[in-house]
Amino acid sequence: QVQLVESGGGLVQTGGSLRLSCVASRNFVGIKTMRWYRQAPGKQRELVAGIAKDGTTNYVDSVKGRFTISGDTAKNTIDLQMNSLTPEDTAVYYCVVTTIWDSDYWGQGTQVTVSS
Repeated sequence: QVQLVESGGGLVQTGGSLRLSCVASRNFVGIKTMRWYRQAPGKQRELVAGIAKDGTTNYVDSVKGRFTISGDTAKNTIDLQMNSLTPEDTAVYYCVVTTIWDSDYWGQGTQVTVSS
């Protein structure tokens, strides 16, 4: 029902930064969590970062200290600031919104490619 559109992906050199943004087609209602996942070719989908309604955040160990997740229900956006990027961060990144009724909404993904 809700459509999420990611943007901000692209090609960046090792050590560079990117800021991903996700915008919803309608107002967020009853949001429980907002998350970013990523999936590299031939690899399993991985949870990168998440933020709960109370502001609590969680990150996979490999991105701690480099990535920052933020969400704004008033603006219907989810952002992911990525710094000190490495080739291991290359993947398609997806934003996901989960409601208090346990409905999940996924974006179509944005490609992030990090070169040496």
